[in-house]
Amino acid sequence: MRLLCVLSLVLTLAVGCSQAPKSGAPSQDTNQRQVKVQQIAPQKLEIKDSKAVAERLESLATSIPQVESAHCVVFGNTAVVGINLRKDMDRSRVGTVKYSVAEALKKDPYGVNAIVTADLDLDQRLRNIRDNVRAGRPITGFAEQMADIMGRAMPQLPRDIRNPQDNTGPNDANQAGNPNP
Repeated sequence: MRLLCVLSLVLTLAVGCSQAPKSGAPSQDTNQRQVKVQQIAPQKLEIKDSKAVAERLESLATSIPQVESAHCVVFGNTAVVGINLRKDMDRSRVGTVKYSVAEALKKDPYGVNAIVTADLDLDQRLRNIRDNVRAGRPITGFAEQMADIMGRAMPQLPRDIRNPQDNTGPNDANQAGNPNP
């Protein structure tokens, strides 16, 4: 009896799994189900004259109302545009102006992939990098400013501070005012 149950179960599974589609069923051809998509994003243009592109993007950014000044640095095929706004402008308005600058840059073939920042410190650093490039120190000026940016961005953890003159041991902390030896 058990043999008959096992045999019927195996036969049912074999017949159910190998069932061919009926002639009335629609054909499920995989080529008909694929969707073809065309790339519509603008291609990133190669920047050949970085000084001209920087000036053009600065001009586009300053054409937006409430942008007092703009500074652009181009390295490789990437442009970073720092905008300077009024100091008393509230945060939501800053975001709106920054978005308007990004919209204006999007219409330019070189500005479509630019990075826009309204941070005052980054704008000042971009200005310094630009001035160093114009003064003939592109690599040194860029490296110095990037080191300053990273120094500000990296947190300082108290546990990472080491005293070079004091290597006697862990009990020294108890001498600094802890009454329990």
